[in-house]
Amino acid sequence: MPENSPYDEVLQRALVQALSHLHKLEDAAASATATKEELRARLDRPLTSDGSDPVRVIDDLVKDSAGGWLGSAGGRFFGWVIGGSLPAALAADWLTSAWDQNAALYACGPAAAVIEEVCGRWLKELLGLPPAAGFALVTGCSMSHVTCLAAARHQLLARIGWDVENKGLFGAPKIYILSGEHRHGSIERAARLLGLGRECIIDLPINDTGTLPVKSLSDEVNKRSGDLIIVLLQAGDINTGSFDSFEDLIPLAHERGAWVHVDGAFGLWANASPKFCYLLRGVEMADSWSTDGHKWLNVPYDCGYAFVADANAHCASLSHRASYLTHDGDARDQIDWNPEWSRRARGIATYAAIRQLGRQGIADLVERTCQFAKDIATRIGALRGAELAWKPTLNQGLVRFPHMSPVATEADHAIQTDEVIERILRTGEAFFGGTTWRGKRCMRISVCNWQTSAIDVERAVRAVESALQGNGRPES
Repeated sequence: MPENSPYDEVLQRALVQALSHLHKLEDAAASATATKEELRARLDRPLTSDGSDPVRVIDDLVKDSAGGWLGSAGGRFFGWVIGGSLPAALAADWLTSAWDQNAALYACGPAAAVIEEVCGRWLKELLGLPPAAGFALVTGCSMSHVTCLAAARHQLLARIGWDVENKGLFGAPKIYILSGEHRHGSIERAARLLGLGRECIIDLPINDTGTLPVKSLSDEVNKRSGDLIIVLLQAGDINTGSFDSFEDLIPLAHERGAWVHVDGAFGLWANASPKFCYLLRGVEMADSWSTDGHKWLNVPYDCGYAFVADANAHCASLSHRASYLTHDGDARDQIDWNPEWSRRARGIATYAAIRQLGRQGIADLVERTCQFAKDIATRIGALRGAELAWKPTLNQGLVRFPHMSPVATEADHAIQTDEVIERILRTGEAFFGGTTWRGKRCMRISVCNWQTSAIDVERAVRAVESALQGNGRPES
């Protein structure tokens, strides 16, 4: 190692600060404690002409941002669907920055390219997807949807002789996306980015279980004879964790010539569990699938995965050649499969996470967090002043906090629910978020962090009980 390396002191300081943060997670507040005014006052420093000592930069950054971080890396964070970072994945992510490879081509970083190849094979095995499917490691499910729907757009238009990559969409037949009405908003954004437009999405009625009935889809596709159709199915509704019936809906869609895309942002990981894989029966028949790594696999942000059964359509929709690029005939060049050009080698953290856990460890993680979600939802739902709105079938549950007045309106119930959520966040003991489901304001419970324990469950339930009594932080 060279003497007086500019990296040594500052990286050692970053290590100390990082470990300090991680070691305090168990006792730290799960929600932010600093106000935006405080953060702005500290962080909005004047832009100076001269630079600063790098160690001071790190120390100031830690000091000035204190209280502005959520406890999402810890076990008492149950908001949205956010995982933490496994030790091996976090360490590998640090190495990813140190190695600093542009993971666009094999020529730009041979080890990064081969690691990504291996990750693709492992992920398809874990998720029960076709071995020959194309795959991409992207920033998250939003760009995974863009990647998969770009392949769908290519294939559907190629069938009728339209070269969308050269001609664009002006003058092309319209493509429709048929989906249950509780689809995620990232689908709309993908449709907008791909030039399909918001109006291409047809939201269909769902049933009491939050899934798309066969009749709803059948009636709509029958009305659209001759249209180009993408059918979007859910593997894990964002509020309830519900799964569409893939073994019934996919053959129906394929009979009508539709492309089937599965939004499995977190739910696709149920296929890694012998206990929950029944929820995904038939999902392998779809044409494309999206899921995240920064949810249940617990790798650092940002990391998502896209899979396309027709690898040729996948590559044709995204690949590019230029004289200054160096392509290897036998290696996998990542830019042929990803919408990004300059890109982080996010396969390294994925590789490390899968190696740390193994097949059984991933199954255990899924099953353990699902049990914790059920425990939290049912125990909170049994408290006085609370109501269980959705018992988890996977790792997502819903509770609400009705207003006690006998003449309370739904608006009163919504205000009461949001007030209780805010009181819970002020305790710092747990983090939950709100949602509106079937016209009712609810508190969402989402569990996917590898660190969540039975003790965390107990602390979360006690925090809710204390908030319902109008108290502050519960006694330890």
